[in-house]
Amino acid sequence: MENLLKIMSAYVFWYPLIMSMIWIVGGLLFYVRIERLPDLDLEKSPKVSILVPCYNEQSTIFETIKQLDKLNYEDYEIIAINDGSRDNTVEKLKELSLLYKRLRIIDLKKNSGKANALFLGLIASKGEIIVGIDADAFLDEDALKYIVPHFTTSNYGERVGAVTGNPRVRNRSSLLAKVQLCEFSSIIGLIKRSQRMLGKVMTVSGVVAAYRKSALLDCGMWDRDTITEDIGVTWKLQKRFWDIRYEPRAVCWMLAPETLKGYWKQRVRWAQGGIEALLKHWDIFFDWRQRRLTPIYLEQVFSILWSVSWLVTVTVYFLYYLRIKALTYPVFWSGEYLTLICVIQFLIAMFMDSRYDRSILRYYLWAIWYPTFYWYFNALVIIRAIPKAIFKNKNRSFAVWESPDRGIGSSDN
Repeated sequence: MENLLKIMSAYVFWYPLIMSMIWIVGGLLFYVRIERLPDLDLEKSPKVSILVPCYNEQSTIFETIKQLDKLNYEDYEIIAINDGSRDNTVEKLKELSLLYKRLRIIDLKKNSGKANALFLGLIASKGEIIVGIDADAFLDEDALKYIVPHFTTSNYGERVGAVTGNPRVRNRSSLLAKVQLCEFSSIIGLIKRSQRMLGKVMTVSGVVAAYRKSALLDCGMWDRDTITEDIGVTWKLQKRFWDIRYEPRAVCWMLAPETLKGYWKQRVRWAQGGIEALLKHWDIFFDWRQRRLTPIYLEQVFSILWSVSWLVTVTVYFLYYLRIKALTYPVFWSGEYLTLICVIQFLIAMFMDSRYDRSILRYYLWAIWYPTFYWYFNALVIIRAIPKAIFKNKNRSFAVWESPDRGIGSSDN
């Protein structure tokens, strides 16, 4: 037992340290070899259908649609799908449809989940390229000019099934929002860069992602019974050998949770979706053609094991450390080294993203809260998500959603 605890405590120390270095190196390679290259030319302008699933979005939908109508792209439509909202979302949408000719509305009477809303939006769409965007997000005016060329250029563009954009946190008044602002650069953005260098990614960003319609039809579209449609469709596309790219210039401004309750619910949902994907796609190990997905899969497994190991070692540390001397690497002592590499990781990632968010570096000092808060919080999130994923209702037809935390500053228009 003592030897096992020593191994687990060493793993708690070394795993995040090694992964941080891998993400830093991978992110820098992406930045030098891909991100700094000239922009792809917009050779063609196929019709784009922007799908906006809505559930209780009366406080955000007006500004979202208003922003979407200003995009620097000629041929696109906006389809808002009201998914059984209990507030005045559908009334707001009807008012907006009189103001914006690009907007079409699908009004579902029963809440059946985001994946189902996207599914029905795709059926009604006219575009060759489908863009999914959250109802609280502002898509940058030039985003489509960066996304579309990935699908249309002759350089392997015909195999591109999806392009994931670059979510940026726009509400920055609270400590939690500022920490997430740093997180979306250092963790989410940097990981996508490094995963893209491997050729595969764990997930597109559900906040903003573009898909080739034929690729979605080929893979069976979104799974309507899973809690995170973005992770599920990412794996389905890649298993059908569609390429997925990360486009950091396709910026999308989103609202982040500003309460611990909202943040907890969001992260448990994300973690549960990731675990559901692992349980669903373990068969990649029996297909040699799927070998490039193996590193992404194993990294998620190791991340879950880290959370379990952290919980066990911290519990032992507080309850038994003085008596049995089980831990080779005391939790708080080793944390100093992890914090140092994390701060370096944040600086590099936020420097990369400063091209798209010029004010981001002024929030760098807020990143010091992240190592202390995130590792422990995320470990508890994983522990909570494991039983939810394993014991989910297998007979459910639709994974319904709840109104997310839209931030302290969101208000009706």
